[in-house]
Amino acid sequence: MQSTSATVKVFAAAGSWIESDAVAQCHQVAALDGMIHVAGMPDLHPGKGAPIGAAMASSVLYPLLVGSDIGCGIAVFPIRLKRVVPERVAARFPDLDKPVDPDDLAGADIPAGYTDSLGTVGRGNHFVELARVDGVLDAGHASRLGLSGGDLVLIVHSGSRGLGERILRAHTEVHGAGPAPDPAAYLEMHDAAVRWGALNRRLMAARVAEALGAEVTEPIVDVCHNSVEIRDGVYLHRKGAAPGDGGDVLIAGTRGTHSYLVAAHAGPEAGHSVAHGAGRKMSRADALRRGKAKHTVEELRRTPVGSLVVCGDRQLLFEEAPTAYKRIEQVIGDLVGHGLATPVVTTVPVVTYKTADLGPRKGGRR
Repeated sequence: MQSTSATVKVFAAAGSWIESDAVAQCHQVAALDGMIHVAGMPDLHPGKGAPIGAAMASSVLYPLLVGSDIGCGIAVFPIRLKRVVPERVAARFPDLDKPVDPDDLAGADIPAGYTDSLGTVGRGNHFVELARVDGVLDAGHASRLGLSGGDLVLIVHSGSRGLGERILRAHTEVHGAGPAPDPAAYLEMHDAAVRWGALNRRLMAARVAEALGAEVTEPIVDVCHNSVEIRDGVYLHRKGAAPGDGGDVLIAGTRGTHSYLVAAHAGPEAGHSVAHGAGRKMSRADALRRGKAKHTVEELRRTPVGSLVVCGDRQLLFEEAPTAYKRIEQVIGDLVGHGLATPVVTTVPVVTYKTADLGPRKGGRR
């Protein structure tokens, strides 16, 4: 069955930065068999085989529209620390590239029995951040979440690591970009990866809290933005789009800007979804090339808001520079303008962990 009536709508103002390639990808997806509607979020940007920042409804389940990092999401954990000095906090962050020993997780149910990479953050745009609540924009809602100005939170952005990659590879090696031949079997593996991602975020929060001498808490927000669900009788794929049907979502800015915790209330035209972050405006290659021409490594380790970045990978430091992303205020403004979300609080980074800083190397350089 060839789709002939799939619709595309991008929820961004006329003056907002949206790459034409990303919009073109939305229309390519809309042409797939069984597609019904594609909703592009204001953080829309091109991805591998499918746009990132989109919700895609179809009568057919396409694993490629979820991608390899199934279950990737952002969780927010309240944390209490007596005295916060960014340099000291950065020095005490644990090595989140080193997995935890599954034998230390007494009684823990590890989804799919996948024990590799437990408690690790991964690369790309993943991060763990100690942040401070800066602006309170909806006092009543913030109070219900237990948040006040000046409070500290851990923001954890990661997913199912190699498990999701393994699931997608098993599909694409046989079926390429085509639909899942057995949707129920795919959904069973998908759901395990989503649970694994949630467990992984909790493990990292616990590791950081312990290293900083704090108590671990339950997250006040934990929302997955790479997933597929059956909704209203069709498959709703989300790739870099967070569920926006009545819950709270942390929409990440960059390591040098605010992030926004919002109350989401998106309807069917938006795929019941909201943006998941600021969205890239530069490819990684462009960010690396331009960043090296403008900044030194040390300049990128301390951000414009005074926070510190823990990142021993120079290339990643440039690829993930704040200038590689859109303005988070534009993304939030577009969501608000389209009636998809209401800002509750803003957070500002204190320390952002990307990958372990291995310290001085040969020649005294990091």
